[in-house]
Amino acid sequence: MIRVAILTVLSIVLAVPLASCDRGSQDAGAAHAEGDGHDHGEEQATSNPNVVAIPAAVRSNLGISFIEVERRRIEQTLRVPGRFEYLPTARREYRTAVPGRVELLVEQFERVEAGQPLYRLDSPSWRETQQLLADATAQIERLEARLDTFEPLFAAHQQHEDSLHESVSVWDERVEQLQSLREAGGGRVDEFAQARASLASTRAELANVMEKKAELTADRQQTRADLRAARARLDYLLDGASAIVSRSRNLLAETVETAHGPEPGWATITMIDVTASEAGIVEMLGLTNGSWADEKTPVLTVVQPDRLRFRASGLQSDLGVLRDGLLARIVPPTPTAIGRAVPVTESMTGTLSLGLAGDPNDRTLEVFIVPDEIRPWARPGISAQLEIVTDTTAEPELAIPLAAVQRDGLMPVIFRRSPQNPNEAIRMEADLGKDDGRWVALLSGVRDGDEVVLDGAFQLMLATSGSIQKGGHFHSDGTFHDGEH
Repeated sequence: MIRVAILTVLSIVLAVPLASCDRGSQDAGAAHAEGDGHDHGEEQATSNPNVVAIPAAVRSNLGISFIEVERRRIEQTLRVPGRFEYLPTARREYRTAVPGRVELLVEQFERVEAGQPLYRLDSPSWRETQQLLADATAQIERLEARLDTFEPLFAAHQQHEDSLHESVSVWDERVEQLQSLREAGGGRVDEFAQARASLASTRAELANVMEKKAELTADRQQTRADLRAARARLDYLLDGASAIVSRSRNLLAETVETAHGPEPGWATITMIDVTASEAGIVEMLGLTNGSWADEKTPVLTVVQPDRLRFRASGLQSDLGVLRDGLLARIVPPTPTAIGRAVPVTESMTGTLSLGLAGDPNDRTLEVFIVPDEIRPWARPGISAQLEIVTDTTAEPELAIPLAAVQRDGLMPVIFRRSPQNPNEAIRMEADLGKDDGRWVALLSGVRDGDEVVLDGAFQLMLATSGSIQKGGHFHSDGTFHDGEH
């Protein structure tokens, strides 16, 4: 009685007029003469009572889908639940390097490319940095100008020193001549004294010049040291400015032409434009437009949606077979192939990595997998299941999803798509082996390449339950009728 009630409801939902099938042969002939709209050649079941016709219209109305038989290692497969999450390196947070007023240039969930401006910062602190850069540049120019003056000074001192050396030599000869005349009994005493005084004065002046030369040399060395320090200070300031405005040092130091003449790049920046370091999607905005931000205030976060991993919880009792490097597959949470759910075939593969610690309360161990290819349905927080193959040397078996197996009383039933006619399904008693909670091994009745009904198998089972020996057929509108036309 329950089966009859279910079939009645199914017929009402599908808006099925069954009266046309109850008419006598004379009414059927009249219906053919008038054109009843049924393609009986397509709907006619074969003589095999286990075969039902499922033309395209029936498949559409009943939502029938098919899945190909797969070879799987059922006994060697562990199935654990989990969820997707971003990799730790998938997020990039953008914070203010200096205080200022923020003007947002992007919207939340907007996709951005590398180099695209994200926000603009008007900062008084940046202008103070520019002042320091200007001071450092001016100091370098002063020291370089001063260093350039040492060469002519040294040349003049050298010339003066050479002339004094020559004067000393002359006065030395004069003193020697006068000394010789005195020893010979001639010469004047005052002339000899004057010559010796001039020699002493010239030697004193030479010593003074040489002292000034030593001071000038030291001054030049000091200027060179100051110039090196000034250049280093400018380099450090440029490094700091580069971090603030997110531009390279070379770009900041490069001279550009402006209305006021050539200026360094840093002098032309009035407002700081912060650009995206890499492509991604704006996940979060930390400020409203026009807000004043302090130093290190989070402005926005950009994520790379394709940088995902899957985190699952394995049982500590399975530690004997779990290890790094095992093959694993992420499968959708719903075992279906039609409708709004993710198709069962939309899976992702990768290699397993075990977590560093377990949970003593739940007695679980976290396992991770980074998919080789990200499917469109993968999102952070989306739950799924992880299939872990613990032994790849085992021989795989033919298997189908458990959702494709229906129960007619105590009998497991599957519907195999006819290899000779894709518009027919063959009802079979399923010869089942072991299952892993989602897939089950088929010991006989199917072979590689065969397809079985996944979605819609329950409706086919209801329509054929208790009428196997009679056979039957479906109409194009989705209704089932016992017997042949």
